[in-house]
Amino acid sequence: MAFQKIGDEVLDAKIAVRLTAEEKQRLAEDADIAGLSMSALVRARYFGRKVVANADLVMIKHLNRLTGMLKTVHNESNGEYSADTAAAILLVSEAIKKISRSS
Repeated sequence: MAFQKIGDEVLDAKIAVRLTAEEKQRLAEDADIAGLSMSALVRARYFGRKVVANADLVMIKHLNRLTGMLKTVHNESNGEYSADTAAAILLVSEAIKKISRSS
């Protein structure tokens, strides 16, 4: 069986790590949430790469969509609700930043 490739590099080395059953289950759950294999999750975390949960990506996508809808309200109302839409867009932007930092 051929080893997986990342870019031009072949993942041709293996290590063994002992875990408790609970740790292994948590690692499997975290990998599933992130949409990664357990190996990919461990590599990403060890080498300091950002790991974003799929749920976070979906939430950010919906929040960005909400921002677009707020901008539409602002534009179609000729700015009549500009204070309200600006405040709402600021809150949505802060939520996106908070979600991004926690991932």
